[in-house]
Amino acid sequence: MTAGDHGPRLPASFRFGVGTSAYQVEGAVGEGGRGPSIWDTFAAEPGRIADGSDATTTADHYHRVDEDVALLRDLGVGGYRFSIAWPRIFPTGSGTPNPEGLDHYDRLVDRLLAAGVQPMATLYHWDLPQALEHDGGWLNRGTVDRFADYATVVAERLADRVEHWVPVNEPSVVTTFGYATGEHAPGRRLLLDATPAAHHLLLAHGRAAMALRAAGATSVGCANNHAPVWPASEDDADVGASKLFDAFWNGMYLEPMLLGRYPADLQLLLDGFVHDGDLATIRQPLDFYGVNYYTPIRIGVTDETAPIPFEFREVVGHAVTDVGWSVVPDALREWLIMFRARLRAAVPPIFVTASGCAYDVAPDAGGRVDDQARIDYHAAHLKAVEEAIRMGVDVRGYYAWSLLDDFAWTLGQQRFGLVHVDRTTQARTRKRSFEWYADLIAATRAGND
Repeated sequence: MTAGDHGPRLPASFRFGVGTSAYQVEGAVGEGGRGPSIWDTFAAEPGRIADGSDATTTADHYHRVDEDVALLRDLGVGGYRFSIAWPRIFPTGSGTPNPEGLDHYDRLVDRLLAAGVQPMATLYHWDLPQALEHDGGWLNRGTVDRFADYATVVAERLADRVEHWVPVNEPSVVTTFGYATGEHAPGRRLLLDATPAAHHLLLAHGRAAMALRAAGATSVGCANNHAPVWPASEDDADVGASKLFDAFWNGMYLEPMLLGRYPADLQLLLDGFVHDGDLATIRQPLDFYGVNYYTPIRIGVTDETAPIPFEFREVVGHAVTDVGWSVVPDALREWLIMFRARLRAAVPPIFVTASGCAYDVAPDAGGRVDDQARIDYHAAHLKAVEEAIRMGVDVRGYYAWSLLDDFAWTLGQQRFGLVHVDRTTQARTRKRSFEWYADLIAATRAGND
């Protein structure tokens, strides 16, 4: 078997990885000194989560670290992207660090390295300590200071052994769905008045990057959710609405990080809370740029009575996952090429830091989980990455989302994993996609020897 038999041909140095986040897989929300997060509060509110579930247990990764690291070793990945739960380190968001929380991640990092897997640690993957939300959450500039303190404590403990760092995961999703539309925790519905949350998340990214480097971290990047934004039609109004949304979804985050400025179309929304020096803090040198990609976005104009001038429209003509996301691998290739063309020398090496799909396939009578659709998804997206590399885009790796079936936020318990997790027994079953990915990794290495 060769890498070509699987479709994509990638360089020997290409990093194959897989990812999870703490809130989605750890469980043990009341153990080890962990404090409550905004997602604990949000999920407890009736109607917030599609299936009424929560993350109290989810994949029980907190208690099964050794078993899950063994899965990573057998998968053969070079890297594992995970997140550190802020409420495990500072149960109320600040104060005295919780030693049990630090010890937990210390052990995880050591086990990963012993298994030959390089850690990529995310400091904030949406689980803000609830106590900080009582003080305004990401609308409060003081949360940035608390985050910098948290980053310093974690960096002093782990920076000597973690290969790559991501301060903040997907600030666009936090801002848009957590503060603008209220679909995610903390459930605020501020629409365009959510812009201060975006700025403070970006400022937190910059402050954390500084703290990480001060502690000796050698590779600091980001993990921003990006996608091509397509107009619903060729009508000038739809095209204009799509360009404005592109500024909110893409430009709002990449331009401050890489260029030290906000998109011109958004300047009026930024008055009053961007302080002198903020953009210099946000524009920290990045060792890599992480792109989280799932599906393109189609935007149309709204009528004059609507509170915002754009709305989401369905992406038609493509297969969809079990959660209704359109599967469009070519849009990943489009984004990567467009990103490089748009910013050129300002773009550092790129990692696809998350891409994945939910398909609810149960073990058959023989215990086999035949998730061919997931294999097709990752094969096609890796092919898109290969094509982008051939066009001159410096993509260094791909982290499949995710290792385990997990708690997928408002979607509830979903099956994004390469490993099936039994909701009752927590038994792990390797899906066909797990074996396919392992074979691809081995074949790529062998084919480049």
